[in-house]
Amino acid sequence: MHLFLLGALVLAPIDTATFAGGCFWSMEHPFEQLDGVTSVTVGFMGGRSVNPSYDDVVTGRTGHLESVQVVYDARKVGYAKLLEAFWHNIDPFQANGQACDHGPQYQSAIFYRDSVQQRVAEQTKRRLGVRFQREIVTQVRAAGPFYPAEEYHQHYAKKNPVRYGMYRTGCGRDRILQQIWGGGTGGTGGTDTTHAEREGAFMIKPKPSDADLQRTLTPLQYEVTQHEVTERPFQNEYWDNHKAGIYVDVVSGEPLFSSLDKFESGTGWPSFTRPLEPANITQKTDRSLFMERTEVRSAHADSHLGHLFDDGPAPSRLRYCINSAALRFIPVERLADEGYGKYLRIFETAKRD
Repeated sequence: MHLFLLGALVLAPIDTATFAGGCFWSMEHPFEQLDGVTSVTVGFMGGRSVNPSYDDVVTGRTGHLESVQVVYDARKVGYAKLLEAFWHNIDPFQANGQACDHGPQYQSAIFYRDSVQQRVAEQTKRRLGVRFQREIVTQVRAAGPFYPAEEYHQHYAKKNPVRYGMYRTGCGRDRILQQIWGGGTGGTGGTDTTHAEREGAFMIKPKPSDADLQRTLTPLQYEVTQHEVTERPFQNEYWDNHKAGIYVDVVSGEPLFSSLDKFESGTGWPSFTRPLEPANITQKTDRSLFMERTEVRSAHADSHLGHLFDDGPAPSRLRYCINSAALRFIPVERLADEGYGKYLRIFETAKRD
């Protein structure tokens, strides 16, 4: 991140992100629509040639990928939001191309510029692998020199809206994105679906093999969910999360808890007064650590979640003390798109109350 100084005046922090998602015409438009993005440039990254032309790259022999370089104000839009727009505008399962565009220059990739971008990019990739139970072939690579494409390629969708629309339709890109992501594909031109149509889209996924779990989960997620390890208090992802949404099993995606039932317990772990779906929670006696406790596990994936105590707030006095590493948080604005639209009504009711 770069912080520009002008005397005593501190201007907005400007940062850069680079993504490859097949034809760069299709990747420019989604980022341009995001508030906080100051510029989007199409070009090439990842190869050996210096200052390649489009004709060079399209041969597939330069090693470069068609890419978009996004300059953004980090105070208005975060890197995570850019990643969300990126993922929802590509097919993360297609190797060596996107839709009808085939060849090494059309591979998808996230080019990270520092350790923070690398960590967040790899985390989102792992989560998608768990969500879909499929290999995510999108690469996460260190950024190299970026070479802008010729001027006639810049802002192609704006300059040639009719030809661009025909290209997207003929290439089948919108249809593919609709099949993978449903609605809300970041303004790509694909159709959207209603909340009601997407309410039942979610399906609990079968538990993967142990080898697949080790490959798709982070080491901490694996140890917590499979070997009953407890993560450190106050040093986990959701203990201080105050956003509205639901928490699902990181392995299966089964709904577990709601932010409406989350409270500040002072323990350093996410704490809830009750489960969102009681049928998705099981309990068993835990006699480890020379004491008797009630362990909480997910019903379908059999993931270790945490423990249940009786020192919570009235009237139930229950405290579901849960490891962040066992959970994936889905904010309210993403519920419908991820197939959990039926839970929107509980937040709407809470607003009215």
